This record gives sequence, structure tokens and C-alpha cells, in this order.
Amino acid sequence: MSDVVILTAALDGDDRLREADATFAAINDRAGGRVGAAVAVPQFAALARLARRLGIPIERAVTIADGDVDLDCWVKAAPREHGVALAVSLMRERPAWRAPAAAAEVPPPPGAEWTWEVDAELRVTRIAPEDGARAGFDATVALASPLTRLFALEPDASGAMPLLDAMAERRDFDGQPATLRANATRVMLAGAVRVDAGGSFAGFVGGTFAAEKVVAAAPARESGLSAAFHARLDRMLRGPLGRIVANADSINAGSEGPLDAHYTDYAADIASAGRHLIGLVDDLVDMEAIERDDFTTERDAIDLADLMRRAAGLLAVRAADNGVTIDRSECDRPMPAIGEFRRTLQILVNLIGNAVRYSPRGATVWLHLQRDGDRVVAIVADQGKGIAIEDQARIFEKFERVDPSEQGGSGLGLYIARKLARAMGGDLTVDSAPGMGARFILSLPAGQG
Repeated sequence: MSDVVILTAALDGDDRLREADATFAAINDRAGGRVGAAVAVPQFAALARLARRLGIPIERAVTIADGDVDLDCWVKAAPREHGVALAVSLMRERPAWRAPAAAAEVPPPPGAEWTWEVDAELRVTRIAPEDGARAGFDATVALASPLTRLFALEPDASGAMPLLDAMAERRDFDGQPATLRANATRVMLAGAVRVDAGGSFAGFVGGTFAAEKVVAAAPARESGLSAAFHARLDRMLRGPLGRIVANADSINAGSEGPLDAHYTDYAADIASAGRHLIGLVDDLVDMEAIERDDFTTERDAIDLADLMRRAAGLLAVRAADNGVTIDRSECDRPMPAIGEFRRTLQILVNLIGNAVRYSPRGATVWLHLQRDGDRVVAIVADQGKGIAIEDQARIFEKFERVDPSEQGGSGLGLYIARKLARAMGGDLTVDSAPGMGARFILSLPAGQG
């Protein structure tokens, strides 16, 4: 429709259609209405009720479905003595929204004792309640939580982490050793890649396989927290937040049908805020662990270059979305070090994630590795706005950020990362100046090789 068309109608005090021009009446009739009955187009009816209740004119952009087309409209509802007058400007006509073709179903790995699904960020999207109960946890609480809250992942016999490798390379995996946190049972994980309707990586359909059991009373040393404390967190925080995130994601995805863009944007904001709060809970758990007097880390033989590549792979999608390039060309040669595999990966994901978050579009994040005597050094350099000298000590303190007004994390990430680095016999420092970007430098004891 090339010209703007104005439709008019009058409603009585009970929001029944009293009179309308021919075009308005035709649209209303196709929606199942008629003169003398309530307005059948929900968006028109809602604005009329709002204008009548508030006693003021209301104007708003809406989109309505009319047969095989969607109509973008500007609606003005003005209260009158005995009802409401509607004026509808038809701004644009376009083909009706159709749900994209569903991606092909992916079967779970054959022979699994129970199955699960995760999204592209390894957050749980499905576990059958009966499977969760059999494995010793509440499946509803697990939804939207990181998979690593269910399983403590461990390197395989070759020192690799099959699940993380598969995530970085967008392929199926098997043979991932893990411990089920709920009951300290040793398991093996396998998974098949899921893709969305556009062919993009959308997570895994995974299976859990029995392995040998470990002593149930063995302490969960990697967290330092009691099972009761974890259960309280799940019940009071992670569970409710997970359900909020899952519902907001469902609204944002339009799983119940198309919505006005404003509402889907609100849902995306709610989901983002929920994930931020879940991340804060996870940071608080880590903080409680590292501040215990008995906190220690493993002294494994690790390849820092391999861990840099893994961390970069985990953040590749976020970097692409932000228009940032991660240059890992200097991470090809092995760099043996001594440290705990999982904790070192956690530090590097934090550093690279911060660099991506605070870099402008079109920028590059550089990853460097070098040997310095009996130390190996990993450097993450960005092109952000830099950090003033007086702020460089403060950012490693609890809940501190350079600019609290900026969107970002909890202010605990760098505090935790430095504590972990020092617990492994290394350190984490920063070299920066305003307008010159920042270089975060992780050092660890050198390994043999």
C-alpha cells in the first residue's frame, strides 16, 4: 500500500463497535467481529480500553494480522463522552510472519543412561524430570544453568577436554570424563551437535554414560563448598533465575507466536539481566571457595597455548557478534606450564571475554605467549579505552570496576582470576594507559618441554 490509509471507528462505553468505515469494518469482520459487538482486533481493543480508563488520548504503533498479510498501523484512541473514537493509519502492508522451518531433530547418543540438551553457551535447555530425580538433582533447577554446574569436567587420558574441543570446532564429541556433582558419581559424556534453522551452531544433544564411582564422601575440592550450601543456592537463586531466563528467552524467540518488537526487546533485556545475576551467583561461589584457608589447586602439566586456543574458541561467537577479531596466530607452538587445567581456562576465558566486551567494533584482541626464565606468560591485549594508572590496582579488588556506569560483569572476575593465578604459583598483572588499550599478563610456572 503506497499511500497512508486512514480508518475510523466509534466505540460505545462498553467498548462495542458502534460504527466504522468500510475498511475498518472489513478488517474487524475478518477478525470475527461485527458492529454491535466488542472490537475483534485485540490491539485496537486494548488501546481503546486504556484510553477510556485513563481519560486521555493514546497513540501507539501496532502490527495486526489480517489474513495472509501483516499491517503496520499507527492507532489513536481518543475518549469521548459516550465511548472512544479510533483513528487507524495503515502505514505498511507486508507478508505475514511465518515461523522458520524447524531444524532437523538430532537423536541423543545411543545407549545413554539419560540425556540432556544445552544451547550454544552450554546452558541447559532440557533434562527430563525423571532423569534428574534418578541422578539426584532437580531438573527444573538445572534449566538455564551452565552444564558445568551439573558436571565437573575433567581432562581425558591425553589431557584434552573433548566437550570444549567439540564446542570450539562445532562437531560431535564422546569420551568426556566428568563427575556428577549431585552424588560424586563418575560418568562419561557424549554429544551430537544441534544446529538452528539457519545452520548455525545451537548447542548439543548429550548423553550420560556410567563409569566407575568415586567415594561419595570425597570433598568437592574445586569449590570448597558444602552440598547443603549448593542446594540452598539452587533453591533460592539459581532455580528461580533459571526459570526467568528460560521464559524470557522463549518470549524473545517468539515460540508462542510473533510479538511486537518492543516486547521481544524487553524479553531479551530480562534474559540478559537474569544471566548476569546467575553469573554473579557463580562468582560469589568461586569467591567463597578461594578465600578459604584450605583452598588449593592442582599442579597439572598443561599446555598454555592449547588453553589459549580453547578459550578463544569459546568466545568466538561473542566476538563475532561484537565485531571484534581474536588474533591467536601466536598460539600455535606448545607452551608447557604447571597449573590446574580448569582454573587456568577459567582465567583465560575471563581475560579474553573482558577484552572482547570492552573493545570497539572493528578492533582486534591479540593473544601472545612467551617464556620468561622459569615462567611462561600469556598476554591478552585489547584496543579498548585503557585503564588509568591509579585504577590498575583497584580493578583487582572485590566488586571494583573502572567505570561502574558501564555494562559489564560483577566486579569479581579479575579478583578471582588473580587469586587463582597466585594459588597456582603465578600472578596476574595489567599494563595499560588511557587511550592505549590494556595488556593483561598471566604468568605460571614453566613446565617441562
